[in-house]
Amino acid sequence: MSNEQAFEQRIKQWRHTFHRHPETGFEEFTTADEVASILTGLGLEVHRGIGGTGVVASLTVGEGRGVIGIRADMDALNITEQAKGRAHASCNPGKMHACGHDGHMAMVLGAAALLCSRRDFEGTVRFIFQPAEEHGRGAKAMMADGLFERFPVDAIYGAHNMPGMPAGHIATRAGGIMASEDNFVIQIQGRGTHAARPHMGIDPLVIGAEIVLALQTIVSRNVDPSLPAVISCTEFVTDGIRNAIPTHVTIKGDTRSYSSEVQRLLEQRMREISEGICRMHGATCRFEYSHEFAPTVNWANNTDIAIAAARNVVGDKAVDPEVSPMMISEDFGAFIQTVPGNFVFIGNGAEGQDGATPLHNAGYDFNDEILMTGARYFAELVRVSLPGVHVKE
Repeated sequence: MSNEQAFEQRIKQWRHTFHRHPETGFEEFTTADEVASILTGLGLEVHRGIGGTGVVASLTVGEGRGVIGIRADMDALNITEQAKGRAHASCNPGKMHACGHDGHMAMVLGAAALLCSRRDFEGTVRFIFQPAEEHGRGAKAMMADGLFERFPVDAIYGAHNMPGMPAGHIATRAGGIMASEDNFVIQIQGRGTHAARPHMGIDPLVIGAEIVLALQTIVSRNVDPSLPAVISCTEFVTDGIRNAIPTHVTIKGDTRSYSSEVQRLLEQRMREISEGICRMHGATCRFEYSHEFAPTVNWANNTDIAIAAARNVVGDKAVDPEVSPMMISEDFGAFIQTVPGNFVFIGNGAEGQDGATPLHNAGYDFNDEILMTGARYFAELVRVSLPGVHVKE
């Protein structure tokens, strides 16, 4: 086995260990232990407990003053893995790495190992392992705990695997690449009554249905057609029974957009429509709206660096510098509202190939074939950002 093959096998083993022991947001204690152990084994000084279970390690080479951050997310999902025969399947019932954060950690650790051995840059790189990405809490928790004051960076970079994209291809864009996510809860209180005597009550089911339909007019009639926005009602819960009209209905869902102006417009119109329809029918309304994920908006200069690094690793034909924006959300967006940075997608496998199973699917698995691609990409980002003596692979 060659040195490269041995190194690739090592990264794969790290990934499988993380996959076997998934932990959800702010509970990544075993995961953080493993990450810290690997980083310590590379000779790095490791800092623990940042923003809860976050981990940061730094590597300085030479006298360069530049500093960049490389970020990986650590948390898993509350999903029961369905992977018959998968040797590295989850050992934690009801939890699995269904989004590939196990692979993201392994790639960044792989980049750390490459950079520690080659030391072919001038400056400092910080390896940032973030908890609680899935619910949009970890980045804010790390920053509230002084992440960028204690470990300042000039820029930060991240990546996410993308099923449906050819394995090993890298895609990004300047500007908005992933949307914000805001959550809403609409609580309607009517007056319950016997199903045979609807005139005695105030039917919150009819009111709720009217609200759901009316909300769909906001994007089509209030938002500028050139600006992306989505409103999705995803839950409709009542306290009724088969022969009784309920008193209460709760509607839950989320919205996606790319600008604070659109976010404000969506919240305002949703509140006005919900409260107005309830008032018209004599019901009461409680409207709640919360900002969960910031949009991920790539900085132009850092996107140029990311594209250059990607082309150096996978070649020009496997790089898409103008990928279409997606309405999914990522906690990384909070970081690059504070410091410059860039986020890329790394293909996990095209449709019909290994790695194409969708994210958040009980049968999903990160494609081990792209581990080295990710590790080399992150290492190349450092070399492009902090140029020093280049060592050929």
